[in-house]
Amino acid sequence: MTLYLASTSPRRRELLAQTDINFTVLDITIDESQRPNELPTAYVERLAKEKAEAGYQSIAADEHAVVLAADTIVVLEDDILGKPADQNQAQTMLRALSGRSHVVMTAFAIKTAEQIRVQRVNTTVFFRSITSKEIDWYWQTGEQLDKAGGYGIQSKGGVFVSAISGSYSAVVGLPLAEVITALQTYGIQPQ
Repeated sequence: MTLYLASTSPRRRELLAQTDINFTVLDITIDESQRPNELPTAYVERLAKEKAEAGYQSIAADEHAVVLAADTIVVLEDDILGKPADQNQAQTMLRALSGRSHVVMTAFAIKTAEQIRVQRVNTTVFFRSITSKEIDWYWQTGEQLDKAGGYGIQSKGGVFVSAISGSYSAVVGLPLAEVITALQTYGIQPQ
């Protein structure tokens, strides 16, 4: 079996590379718009599935292909906090997260010629109270614009996190324990 990662996320690439499993990156694009009345759980699972299907279609000539894709969202009281479009949106997100907990949902999908498997991992993240000065400082780091929820736990944004309940790697973008267990059912192991 040949593993493909249908993601251009550097964080997902780095996480999967830690496992010593050989893989090839596929650059795929899908419409990531949320559908009307689509719940966060359905949304994140649909995106992971559609990314895996798009990745598989791009290499369908390889009958031994196993395509892995994932999507991560930040959910605060049933509202999805996507990637902030600008400074105002980024700072508004951090103010909303300050001193509260939220849920990070990462869904991954594995597509083969015979089937597609989708699994979701939820992690609760607790933020300490954040000052306005810290919010301004964090904007200056430039980290926020490509991060769901406007922060990166694996980098400077981690200073806001007081605790997590669940998978750290899922918050970063790929729940490694669950992904490795799933890949082993396809005979994919570290090399």
